Amino acid sequence: MIDLAIAYRIYPGVSKTPAVFTKDKFNLSAICLHSFKEALGNLRVKIWALLDDCPDEYEDLFRSHFGEDELEIVHLGRVGNLSTFSLQLDLLTRNTDAELVYFAEDDYFYLPDAIDNMVAFTRANSDVDFVTPYDHPDTYNESSRYEKHRLRVFGGRHWRTATSTCLTFLASRRSLLSAESIFRTYCRGNMDCPIWLSLTQKAGLGDLRVHWHDTFRFKTWIKTWRWGLSQILFGRSYRLWSPLPTLATHMESTCLSPAIDWNAHFEQATSRLEALNRR
Repeated sequence: MIDLAIAYRIYPGVSKTPAVFTKDKFNLSAICLHSFKEALGNLRVKIWALLDDCPDEYEDLFRSHFGEDELEIVHLGRVGNLSTFSLQLDLLTRNTDAELVYFAEDDYFYLPDAIDNMVAFTRANSDVDFVTPYDHPDTYNESSRYEKHRLRVFGGRHWRTATSTCLTFLASRRSLLSAESIFRTYCRGNMDCPIWLSLTQKAGLGDLRVHWHDTFRFKTWIKTWRWGLSQILFGRSYRLWSPLPTLATHMESTCLSPAIDWNAHFEQATSRLEALNRR
C-alpha cells in the first residue's frame, strides 16, 4: 500500500498572468513541481503525470523528481482541460493502492510538507471528505462573512470548513467514489464552484445574503441548482476543509493566498532553479 495516489495534469501553455515567469511555462512548471515534491514530505506515493501536448523536457522534469517505481508518464495529444480532469477521475477512482488520492494542477506553489500535513489531518479526523491546500481569497469576500464554518486546531494551524475551492484537492477514495457523478459534470460543462457548493451546501444555498450578493454569485447559485439538483435534494453533505494559514497558493497573480510573503518564496525558488540551470 502507498499513502497517496496522485494524478498531476500539466500543459505547456501559460494561462492568465502568473505571479512569476509570466511567459515561461516550463520554468513556472519547474518551480511548482519542485515545491510539490517538497510538499510530499516522507509520503509514499504513486503519481501519474498527465502531459497534455507537452514537449519531451516536461517528461524529463518529472523523472528528475520521481523514481521509476512511483511515476507513470501519460502522454496526451492536446486533449484539453475537461478531458484531463476526466482522466484524473478515471485513474483515481480505479486506484486501489491508496485510501487517499490527490488531484494536482500545474500552477500551484506549495510550502514544505504541505501535503504531508493534509494527509495527517485527514487521517486524524473522521469527518474529512476533501481537503484543499489553498486558503482562497474568495473566502474573504464581503458576502462570505454570512457563511457558516467549522473550525478546528490540528498540527499547529487552524483548519476551517470551506464551501468551495478549485480542482486541486485531496480526497478520501470513499468520498470521491460517492461524489463521482457530480464531479463528472465538470466534463460536460459545469464549473468547479457549483460542484463544490452542491456537495458542501444544503440549507446554506438558501441564504440569499451570500448567493444573491452580486451577479457572479447569483449566476454560480443558478448553476449549482441546474447541475446539482439531485445531489442537493438527495445526496449527503460533504465536508471540505481548508488550512489557515494556507499551505499552497494558485499562481495567478490576482489570486495569491493571503498572509504569506509569497515573493520571498518565489525569489528563493527562482534562485534555486537558476543555480540548477547553471550546472
